[in-house]
Amino acid sequence: MIDAVSFLELHHVFTANMTGNVIVLGFAAAGAQEFSVPHTTTSLACFLVGAVSGGRMLKRMGGRPRRTRARAALAAEAAPVGTAAVVALAVPATGGVTYALIGLTAFAMGLRNATVRKLAVPGLATTTVVTMTLTGLAAESPLGSGSGGRIRRRAALVVALFTGASAGAWLALHRGPGLPLLVAALLVAALAVTVSGQED
Repeated sequence: MIDAVSFLELHHVFTANMTGNVIVLGFAAAGAQEFSVPHTTTSLACFLVGAVSGGRMLKRMGGRPRRTRARAALAAEAAPVGTAAVVALAVPATGGVTYALIGLTAFAMGLRNATVRKLAVPGLATTTVVTMTLTGLAAESPLGSGSGGRIRRRAALVVALFTGASAGAWLALHRGPGLPLLVAALLVAALAVTVSGQED
């Protein structure tokens, strides 16, 4: 949902998918006019700051149960996404506002990726990269190795990413960036309150 907003409404920038941003920078370096180097580098920089912040936060919480760390990380992610939603709903996404929306959402996605990496959820490399998930689905299917390990979780991730992208794109195209950002912030905040899982 976040990338749907950022790519469709914020100058073809990814704020969750940094692989896409590196590719976009390559396109821009080759002279493609529809991509913005300043917007893309802002996204990369803010994502990295978010990842550093997430890593430091989780390191400080190292002795606490995984559920507690997940809740704290989700709450920390919901705050900048919620702020971005409020800004996008109040002010047109132009000039400095665009940079603010890119920065806030990229920072939140850096936090998310640091969390997923640090918590080492089985079968889930990151919440924003689907290539290895699809590889695992195919390689471990009955047509591949046949082990079927974590196939439901991986399939659910692909479906969730597709659903989020579709819903985010529809909302962004028909309602602007504010509403999908608000929906994303509320979903993450709800997860922060209700998240469950195995304790350490």
